[in-house]
Amino acid sequence: MKENFKLLFIGDIVGRPGRNIIKKFLLDDNNKAKYDFIIANVENASHGFGLTKKNHDELIEYGVDCMTSGNHIWDKKDIYSYINESEVLIRPYNYHKSTPGVGYRIFNNDLIVINMLGKTFMSPVDCPFVSLENIMNELKQNIELENKKIFIDFHAEATAEKQCFARYAFELGASAVVGTHTHVQTADEQLIEGKCAYLSDVGFCGSKNGIIGMEYENSLKRLITSINERFEVEVKPPFIFNACEIEFSSKYATSINRISFEYDDEEYRSED
Repeated sequence: MKENFKLLFIGDIVGRPGRNIIKKFLLDDNNKAKYDFIIANVENASHGFGLTKKNHDELIEYGVDCMTSGNHIWDKKDIYSYINESEVLIRPYNYHKSTPGVGYRIFNNDLIVINMLGKTFMSPVDCPFVSLENIMNELKQNIELENKKIFIDFHAEATAEKQCFARYAFELGASAVVGTHTHVQTADEQLIEGKCAYLSDVGFCGSKNGIIGMEYENSLKRLITSINERFEVEVKPPFIFNACEIEFSSKYATSINRISFEYDDEEYRSED
């Protein structure tokens, strides 16, 4: 087991602009080699909603080792054709047990990645607090957790729920809890009791010019009329790359740092 371990967690990828800047950061700017493991939230990676098999494979080529998701993971129907075969994709654990896919994965017998949905202002799912207790009990029965790093992507809306969940997760043995879903990077990174990395929301990758990555005009019309207009991915620059890097010594985190870059290049705007 590697004593010092550096993990990169990339915020919600929104459409082609988001995928393009993942490629720029990891490959074009030669950052991939800096990390021992790379996780990305991909629930908005294909035209803003869901994930196609093509984009799943594309992100693996860029260097993503694990993909977490959220409530939009089901929006591209071909997800059902490959989610059970993917070796890197995770859907939220607290969907019903009959749901396709898995809610956690173990990598290199050293790192456990768990995906969980919040329940405040979200669609009904099993309680994330009870679900986490269940999964931790399940893991303890099957493997030795003493030196395992446990990373949780908590895909949730409410900051209070995220903060409370993180502290509870730490009590159960989590090494890091990072929030996704709001697409706005928060500035509250910390080490809970000096051991568990936490950030309320890691942010997103996509157009800064839009409304959390989507076109302003359609977003405005939907909010004014309450009619479910179709959202379209914003493709105008500048584009932002939001992530956080977490360093571990054995099981526990020793540091967490936010990453936020802007790109103005027109080449990152294309959408398919």
